[in-house]
Amino acid sequence: MDRFKEFTVLIAKINRSIRRIKTEEMAELDLKSPHVSCLYYLYTSRVLTAKELCDICGEDKAAVSRTVDFLKNNGYLTCESKTQKRYKSPITLTEKGIEIGKRLSDRINAVLDAAGAGLADEDRTVLYRSLELISDNLRKICQSYERGRE
Repeated sequence: MDRFKEFTVLIAKINRSIRRIKTEEMAELDLKSPHVSCLYYLYTSRVLTAKELCDICGEDKAAVSRTVDFLKNNGYLTCESKTQKRYKSPITLTEKGIEIGKRLSDRINAVLDAAGAGLADEDRTVLYRSLELISDNLRKICQSYERGRE
């Protein structure tokens, strides 16, 4: 298989599998795939702003805003808006959110263990380092396109 095809097909397959796992795991909770990252990162960090969630999740402001609104309206989190800048206000999980966050964290760890079965810690380190480098390089290429339009 040529490099382009191998790279793009493998990344697409991984992405589809992750989306499917998120969808299946959230179905019993009547939540959707985008809610996974928000709940997980709030559970592991305890307090984040919408801006921080955007950065960590790699999602745009509108998607995070919709997710936060949904989770807030359904009792999973609270958003203490002490200023006019809701985007920078601290977001925390409610007891219900903490319970679901714990469940998600445990499930995510189990899925990661199963997905990485047979992969040595050193190989995993190299894999993640390589993916980060590729991601950074692709981001730089995208930025060069943006600069070319200016």
